[in-house]
Amino acid sequence: MASKLLRAVILGPPGSGKGTVCERIAQNFGLQHLSSGHLLRENLKTGTGFPRTLVQAEALDGICDVDLVISLNIPFETLKDRLSRRWIHPSSGRVYNLDFNPPQVQGIDDITGEPLVQQEDDKPEAVAARLRRYKDAAKPVIELYKSRGVLHQFSGTETNRIWPYVYTLFSNKITPIQSKEAY
Repeated sequence: MASKLLRAVILGPPGSGKGTVCERIAQNFGLQHLSSGHLLRENLKTGTGFPRTLVQAEALDGICDVDLVISLNIPFETLKDRLSRRWIHPSSGRVYNLDFNPPQVQGIDDITGEPLVQQEDDKPEAVAARLRRYKDAAKPVIELYKSRGVLHQFSGTETNRIWPYVYTLFSNKITPIQSKEAY
């Protein structure tokens, strides 16, 4: 017997912990994680673009029904601090944070030994404008999913404090393959 797919969207500003939450969902529930941020960077390199707007949400409707949408609400100061301390391994998309997930050797990817980079839009002078753009683009998307009754919002400053609530929400939709402590 085929099992029902769970189609979930995780929304949040840059630096909100979407990638961490998605990795934990994938690990705990055996689901596939597709990172729009990673896809966006790849599409920008090739010049094809990848909008994160109401248009994108409506286009997704034409492909599938979304079962669940999580919006991560993180204070501006927390996001600013996280982003300005974030470094990325470009080819894999692995993310490091100098405060709470630093590489073993500063500036070097733990797995490949290749150099890490700080994206231009993660530099302190660009962060405020980036967060404003996200807020403007995301507001109608959040309203759309709220009006459909599939939106669940979680607020906080630490992913580890938000995660148990996300885990419980997913557990009500799909059977976990391991416990929430296993992350």
